[in-house]
Amino acid sequence: MSANTRLIAYGALALVVVWLLANTLFVVEQRQEAIVVRLGDPVRVIHAGQDGAGLNVKIPLMEDVIRLDRRNQAMEADQEEIVDGNQERLVVDAFLRYRISDPLQYYRTLRDEHTAQDRLERLVNSSLRQVLGSSTTADIISGRRDQLMQQSKLDVERRAKESRLGIPVIDLRIKSVDLPAANQASVYRRMQTQRQQIAAQTRAQGEQQKREIIAGADKEVAITLATAQEQGETTRGLGDAQRTRIFAEAFGKDPSFAAFYRSMQAYEAGLGQGDTTLVLSPDSAFFKYFEHGPNGGAKR
Repeated sequence: MSANTRLIAYGALALVVVWLLANTLFVVEQRQEAIVVRLGDPVRVIHAGQDGAGLNVKIPLMEDVIRLDRRNQAMEADQEEIVDGNQERLVVDAFLRYRISDPLQYYRTLRDEHTAQDRLERLVNSSLRQVLGSSTTADIISGRRDQLMQQSKLDVERRAKESRLGIPVIDLRIKSVDLPAANQASVYRRMQTQRQQIAAQTRAQGEQQKREIIAGADKEVAITLATAQEQGETTRGLGDAQRTRIFAEAFGKDPSFAAFYRSMQAYEAGLGQGDTTLVLSPDSAFFKYFEHGPNGGAKR
């Protein structure tokens, strides 16, 4: 055998060895689950979480390896239009998080990721229509949203278990809830009308409260003024009585001085302004103190 022939033979043998190794050895990463399929039928599962990660062996040509991600996976469902308990249409956008817990069952039922996504999306949309269809828009948006999502999550998980999908549902959430474009204008008008009614009612209540407060304040002012006036009249009456009593006592002690004092007050009241004109006879008693002084009132 010539040298060239031997070289070609060694090269062909090396290629065969490389091909055998490439089709016999395979690597399973720590984040993966591997299913070894022989002629289309799964024969064993290699769990990376149970010391199965690393280099593994299969029969070339007869066996294939299907790798599945063992981490949590997310699936965003297409927007679904539902009818709530008030017969209002809503467009719901939801997402699902799940994990492959039984690779063999997952493969036998769903085969590949595309089929799994399609199957789970149908489950999610069906569950949302059923759970949200008996609730109001207010409950879906804010009031009981968490409770409704928990109820829908349990429903999807139950259906997935009954269908032997081999996946537990980790979480199910609504990303957004919108109105269909055809209904937005009418709904916004209804919401505006409701808010205007609430505002008018609030203003009416405020106006009523204002009138009640003003009436109460006016009543308190009237009562306070009446009480003060009564107390003032009482005090003034007591003062006048005391003044009269003091004058009477003083006049009783010296009647002539009392008569003189009262005349002086009369002069001041009658002549104090300077523009008073009196027409009296010269011998009028009104001027007796002008002629005789303080003793003008004494009897002669």
